[in-house]
Amino acid sequence: MSQLKIYQYSKCSTCRNAVKWLQNKGHETELIPIFEQPPGPEELEDLISKSGLELKKFFNTSGEVYKELKLKDKLRDMSREEQISLLSSNGRLIKRPIVTDGSKVTVGFREETFEEAWGAQ
Repeated sequence: MSQLKIYQYSKCSTCRNAVKWLQNKGHETELIPIFEQPPGPEELEDLISKSGLELKKFFNTSGEVYKELKLKDKLRDMSREEQISLLSSNGRLIKRPIVTDGSKVTVGFREETFEEAWGAQ
C-alpha cells in the first residue's frame, strides 16, 4: 500500500472518519494539520489539477471564515491567483480532508469516492 498525504483537522469528525477508513484499508498515512500547514500556492495548483475538480470545490463553504469574509459573493470577482493565495494563507478556508498519493487527489469524504480512489490498490 502507498503512503497517503492527508491534509486534515484532527477535531473534524469527517477527517477522522476518512483517516480511519483509509487506515482500515491498510494505507499508511501522513497527517498534515491543514490549519497550521495549508498547502502552498504551487501545491494547491497541483492538487486542483490532479483532482479534476474546479477551484471552487476546494473552498470550505460551510466554514465560519468563509461566511465571515462573505466569500460567496466575493469569489466570482476574484482572479484565480487571488483565490489560490487566499486558500494557501488560511487553511480554515480549505475543504477537508484532502488526500493524495502524489498522482490522484480526493477532497472531502464520501465512502463511494474513497472506495473508487483508495479501495483497491
